[in-house]
Amino acid sequence: MKRLVFFVLVIGTAVGLVAQQLPEHYFASGSWSIQGDRVYQNDANARIAKVNIRAPQSGSMLYDFNARYEAGAEDGQGGFGIHIFADSAFNGPSWGAGSSYLLWLNYDEKPLNNSGIPAGLSGQVYRSYSNTRMDLLYSVDLNQYADLLTPDNLAYPVSFRIWVNGDTGEVRIYDPTDPYFSTYYYFNVDKKDIPLKGDWVVVRTNGIKLSFAPEQ
Repeated sequence: MKRLVFFVLVIGTAVGLVAQQLPEHYFASGSWSIQGDRVYQNDANARIAKVNIRAPQSGSMLYDFNARYEAGAEDGQGGFGIHIFADSAFNGPSWGAGSSYLLWLNYDEKPLNNSGIPAGLSGQVYRSYSNTRMDLLYSVDLNQYADLLTPDNLAYPVSFRIWVNGDTGEVRIYDPTDPYFSTYYYFNVDKKDIPLKGDWVVVRTNGIKLSFAPEQ
């Protein structure tokens, strides 16, 4: 299994590695900065904020990172997620990210009618076919966790762990409220896409300020 800490660029900056040793990355849209050991997206109005990180992916992959809310959800909407196994990355605003799968955490008090997205806290899986086309595959209501969205809780980073077997197509998204990572949501990608391979991870936000860091 390959453990991909895709915010390793932050660690590299913190310990003073030269630029050639850092992963290739592009702050494609939004307002991004690096402060200490965290990457910040600073524009609460950016609807398609993205950072593209070159990261070859194949076989069994484990994605470990944490995210912390900074501001921007006062209007009742915000979200973030990652494209995994992306074959390309567009260095500007875009709806999709080449051929990839987007795992998305969403908060929207008034989602569009017939969108398939429940009001409140939810999670989605999208299949991206290009920079302009994505299809919603799955949507799950996560309002059982909505009581955790308090100012005190939001002040702390939330740890995320995602495991993907690119050879079989199984994806596990672990419950961040379980400190032992013994429970998870799972799905299988379309068999036509197996084996999964990609060169990019794309981290994106929508209408919210967040910061990210690798899990130690």
